[in-house]
Amino acid sequence: MIKSMTGYGRAKKEIGGRNILVELKSVNNRYLDCTVKLPKLFGFLEEKIKSYISSKGISRGKVEIFVSIDILEEIGVSVELDRAYAKSYIDALKTLAAEFNLENDISVMSVASNRDIFSVKKADEDMDREWANVLPVLEEATAAFITSREREGANMKADILSKKANIEALVKKIAPLSEADAKNQYAKLESRIKQLLGDVVVDENRLITECALFADKIAIDEELVRLSSHFEAFDQIVASDEPVGRKLDFLLQEINRETNTIGSKACDVNIAKIVVEIKSELEKIREQIQNIE
Repeated sequence: MIKSMTGYGRAKKEIGGRNILVELKSVNNRYLDCTVKLPKLFGFLEEKIKSYISSKGISRGKVEIFVSIDILEEIGVSVELDRAYAKSYIDALKTLAAEFNLENDISVMSVASNRDIFSVKKADEDMDREWANVLPVLEEATAAFITSREREGANMKADILSKKANIEALVKKIAPLSEADAKNQYAKLESRIKQLLGDVVVDENRLITECALFADKIAIDEELVRLSSHFEAFDQIVASDEPVGRKLDFLLQEINRETNTIGSKACDVNIAKIVVEIKSELEKIREQIQNIE
């Protein structure tokens, strides 16, 4: 299934004395880059959230997860003073006041405004309980996030397949033009050689062989066969349930390579025009593929 790398999901619930809000949003990225923003008190949940996201099959994109937890009822939390840090901080404030002739208005509230002098601790069983509170909200937000990626991915799939169908139709026009082009170039080369040689006697079989070799060099049958094979592979990849962005990107490079070879071999101006149209459609598909997971 094609999924976009951009998406958004949001959920909010009141659970276990907590008012919990979870938001997920993502943009394009070559690999999965997941960042989690949590209140300091709940920082221990970061790795659990990242593991959960990976377990849901999200493999590419820059994913940002915002978690807001308002405490409605406190359970099992202790606040401790970092005495060494507090003493050092107060001494620094006194030095600041003395050196710059500032009013020394150090108070409990002014010192307490520096939250780093406190450490908040929770028992292990409380950590498990907090994860149990956050998980259902995370599940709902992630489901909405994945749905938004799938919805946009479906639109991208329809657009890509439409452009791919246009390319296949253009390629089908090339085969008869190529055959006529090869015959025309063969005849031109044969005529030109005879003109240059004039009355010189030439081995007719050798002349035919050389002209045939030249015609074979400008033939594009092999390229057309490989393109047909690439188109079949394209359909199989698009229908896959796995992330397909990188595979499609690689396959598109191969299709583009065969198209360039056709353009360099063909002498017919109509084939050249078709090649330009194909490359234009390929570029449009390439731009879309950059957004696919």
